[in-house]
Amino acid sequence: MSTSPRAARAKVVVVGAGASGTLTAIHLLREAGRRSTALDVVLLDPADRWARGVAFGTPDEGHLLNVTVAGMSALPEDPAHFVSWRARHVAGCDPDPAAFVPRRHFALYLDDTLADAIAATAGTVGIEHVRARAVGLRRTSTGCSVLTDRGEIEADAVVVATGLPQVGHGWAPEELRQSAFFVADPWQPGALDVVRRDQSGPADVLVVGSGLTMVDVALSVAGPGARPDRRLFAVSRRARLPKAHLSTPKLAAIPDISDWGTTLEEVRKATAQHIEQVQEASGDWRPAVDGLRFRVAALWERFSEEDRLEFMARDAGEWNVVRHRMAPSSAVTMREMWETGRLSIEAAEVVAAEPLPRGGLSVTLSDGRRRDVGWVVNCTGPQSDIRLLGNELLDDLLRPRAGTALATIATAGMGFRTDAGRLVDSAGTADAPVWTLGALRRGELWESTAVPEIRTQALALASSVLDAVAPLPRRLEDGRLVGGHHPIARPRDPLGLPLSSTAEAAAAYNAGLERVMRLQSGGDELIREAARLDPDFAMAHAALAMLGHEAGAEADVRASLEAAQLAVGRRGDARERSFVDVVTRRVDDVRRSGAQALMSHIANYPRDVLAVSAAVPTIAFSGVTDVQRESWELVEGLAPAYGDHWWYISLLAFTRQDQSRFEEAGLLAESALSCEPSSGHAVHALTHVMYETGQHEAGRVWLDHWVAESGRSASHRAHFSWHAALHELALGDTEAVRRRYYSQLAPPGVCGVRSLVDSASLLWRWGVTTAEWDTAAADALGVPAAFAGEGSAPPMRSILDSLSGPDEELLLRPQTPFVAMHAAVALAGAGDAARLASLREHCARSSDTVVAGVVTACCDALAAVLEQRWAEAAQLLTDLMPVLGSVGGSAAQREVMEETLLFCLVHAGQAEPAATLLERRLDRRPSPLDQRRLDVLGGAQGADAARVPAGSGA
Repeated sequence: MSTSPRAARAKVVVVGAGASGTLTAIHLLREAGRRSTALDVVLLDPADRWARGVAFGTPDEGHLLNVTVAGMSALPEDPAHFVSWRARHVAGCDPDPAAFVPRRHFALYLDDTLADAIAATAGTVGIEHVRARAVGLRRTSTGCSVLTDRGEIEADAVVVATGLPQVGHGWAPEELRQSAFFVADPWQPGALDVVRRDQSGPADVLVVGSGLTMVDVALSVAGPGARPDRRLFAVSRRARLPKAHLSTPKLAAIPDISDWGTTLEEVRKATAQHIEQVQEASGDWRPAVDGLRFRVAALWERFSEEDRLEFMARDAGEWNVVRHRMAPSSAVTMREMWETGRLSIEAAEVVAAEPLPRGGLSVTLSDGRRRDVGWVVNCTGPQSDIRLLGNELLDDLLRPRAGTALATIATAGMGFRTDAGRLVDSAGTADAPVWTLGALRRGELWESTAVPEIRTQALALASSVLDAVAPLPRRLEDGRLVGGHHPIARPRDPLGLPLSSTAEAAAAYNAGLERVMRLQSGGDELIREAARLDPDFAMAHAALAMLGHEAGAEADVRASLEAAQLAVGRRGDARERSFVDVVTRRVDDVRRSGAQALMSHIANYPRDVLAVSAAVPTIAFSGVTDVQRESWELVEGLAPAYGDHWWYISLLAFTRQDQSRFEEAGLLAESALSCEPSSGHAVHALTHVMYETGQHEAGRVWLDHWVAESGRSASHRAHFSWHAALHELALGDTEAVRRRYYSQLAPPGVCGVRSLVDSASLLWRWGVTTAEWDTAAADALGVPAAFAGEGSAPPMRSILDSLSGPDEELLLRPQTPFVAMHAAVALAGAGDAARLASLREHCARSSDTVVAGVVTACCDALAAVLEQRWAEAAQLLTDLMPVLGSVGGSAAQREVMEETLLFCLVHAGQAEPAATLLERRLDRRPSPLDQRRLDVLGGAQGADAARVPAGSGA
């Protein structure tokens, strides 16, 4: 057999058609389809069908995934993909995304997903399953030649996705290895069937190993339907069963590891502290371990080779027990078997074995005991050192030719060294077109065998392979030549858009843009450095102007804008000129031509993340689109441009929670975090999901951890503190709100637009939530006379005092409806009727219909509140509610006006509509405080509905 690539099409050979190979093929096809790139993919594996492999080829329904179904989607942008597949294909399946399902279902799902990708790319991408075994690899002038037991296949690139193809059993004595009653590999087809059906010899089975493989074997050979007299004896060095997952999972608590040090001892101490803190706060250690999973690769990279080897010798066993957990139902079965004496686990090793006269084996253990058993099953797992596998392909990659081997060994032989998945040869270079993923990267990543990690690697690998074998056309720098002959290719931003700048300045800009995308602080400083390195870098100047104008970053907006206009005139392409024009229009006229120009720019350049950020309401940007119409349509329509990029998935998650599709939003956010653990947008979406679904205690705990850990570098840390305070308000814990405000939200720690949107709005909500429902809390807050009886509001006044100089524009001449609404709240909260009236006049004169209509009505309602015209204020706010969404922001942010309406209804003596409002909220979202207030209103309606007793709240 010999094939060669066609001239117009690249060919990629994927060696291995199990889960790793199939996921690789899926993403190669999808990425080639998105690029309209002609491609041929060959799946090389002697198996009769792709997508099976060792892990998922088992037919036993009792062998369950040790990850929830929601965590096993092949497509990060659609985390419910596997859930939906099961709903269509598995009769009577459990629809719970947190369910643990049979492993064979995942194999069938991967099979169908690859078939769907093949159908979707027909005519552009071809695929072939070649049933042969790879035995070697040769580099050629045009790519590689894969040697198989049936011939050669020429390819432009090769992906080695074999996993670890052989179970290790070097521990077994020779007489045991030679016995017919020794199951060396329990995953060989039919291997466990023989054990299960055996009725002739001794009933007992000895299992060597106590990990997840042992759990599966126990379920197969000693579970329901097995011989009633069968017992299972498990032996291992430490005699530890895997821990179990929670039946209701908790969100991972991802730590900030920036100050964890670089040595194993330092990381041990930091890890212990992290687990202790999370367990104390959440009541369980699992969120801490799950959060560490996101950071393992970064920690492993810090270790010296000596520390890695020490970790494997001393810590790996304990880590595997808590990290690789079994399904809750499997844990129940294991416990029942233990309690009934059908399962025992002992710390021992097998040192000898002798055949019994009537079949079976007499096994001698290292503690001197003997066990007569019918079978011995090897559950020690794969041989981790690839040098000991005897695999022809892997051995060939390590064999030097002409002084150089195509691959080199990573730590302890646990796979190969790579450069982002591309094999590093023995000369230290990574220029051969050979990639790998999954278990063959354990040596450099440690955690690299679970589907979530392999999926992420397959995504990145697909782009990298296609960039190498079928690169997209690159637009070149106009007029810039090297030696008068070869144009210089411009650098590109993180989404692939060309930048008219030097490589050094572009690197600083990209680092800054990535921080902006992750909602981390310091992005504007890096972009400012880019502008300093290249004064003619128009995108850097324009980005600073936009961040200053839209997101409150420290920047001289006008000076940056003028610099951008001059620079783009000297050097800039059509996209850059369009972006500078958009920023100019946004600064000069936010809501009219600026909005139109921005949307037109996004239509032409959908991967311009700064432009998209400015259009969609998020933490950092107020947006120009209507939340419930244009914004949703915009984000949905961007899917083809971004595909599975983590930033887009994060933005989509926020959109889904805005649409009240909370389960999907949560899954999307967790999927984004699996790709980028520092994605602030994903964290933001999760905070909304937890609030809107009433997970107040869990939400507060999780957010507190995030604010203290990963949130330390967040550019909008105050907003996450505000979210945590909303949980505390919903729980009725007003003392916690007070502590949080003064420690995390009070000026000067929080200033500018965030002091309005987060700090001032929290003070107002604190006031309207507790005033005359809890008089002591109202007095402590210092709310205006209308709420607490006398005086003004020192905390709110301090916020207004901090908004002096240029920031006073935020109060008196805000440029967006969202900020204007919050300015009105702050002025009302400080009892500043005069400036509230001035703000109203400014809004009434605005050419922006939302400002002139909706925000002016907000000012009128709040003025009525200050004058205690409760019925009038209630009516104004009731009329306002249907159109309030047009001001932008999230439902949780706009809820400040709903809380004010509730407050006014109560004080106007309208207990019935107030109760109806609370009932509607409680139907949507549990809240202990709302329930207690509803109970109070129920009593008030029967007696004196015009007055709610003081002190009856939380």
